[in-house]
Amino acid sequence: MADLLHYERTLPHRLPPGEAIFVTFRLADTLPQEVLARLREEVELLQKEYAADAAQLYAAQKRHFGHFDELLNCTNHGPTWLRQPAIAQVVASSLHHFDGPGYELLSYCLMPNHVHLLVALPPEAPLLARTLQRLKGYTALQANKLLERSGPFWQAESYDHVVRTGELERILSYIMHNPVKAGLVAEWQQWPYTHVAPSLL
Repeated sequence: MADLLHYERTLPHRLPPGEAIFVTFRLADTLPQEVLARLREEVELLQKEYAADAAQLYAAQKRHFGHFDELLNCTNHGPTWLRQPAIAQVVASSLHHFDGPGYELLSYCLMPNHVHLLVALPPEAPLLARTLQRLKGYTALQANKLLERSGPFWQAESYDHVVRTGELERILSYIMHNPVKAGLVAEWQQWPYTHVAPSLL
């Protein structure tokens, strides 16, 4: 189970069809390089420490992801373009565009500098990595036009994991309440950039 969480280009992404996947991707340059280096070291240590115990490794990886997300929520480093309604609308529309051909869209939350996405992959769906590449490429192009800038918009890698049996409700709650945890709103329904499939409410 050492492959549940990834955010490095050099690591393989194992995202099997027929599974629910929790994905987090972020704007470029949202964390300092020294912080990223420390996070990579922490992952390597966890994988070594719990290599023989999949359950403990999974629990440790969840804690590590929580720390990673807290850093994104409170950082003053890098852009927060997703705060801008026009940029957020471009991303939200694209997430909905791929609902059906690329995945079943369960939930998402657009935070100021990152996106949480929960999808289910039908057996016949294309590779999620390919879908995300198309989504991020299109939204980067459109967002850069709106911002009148050039250069990387998204960080190349995403941070993803396969949702285990019984974990869907917890992850859905995590996504919905992320703006509350970050102090952006008092109730999750107040955040304009959160979506939950009606069947899950």
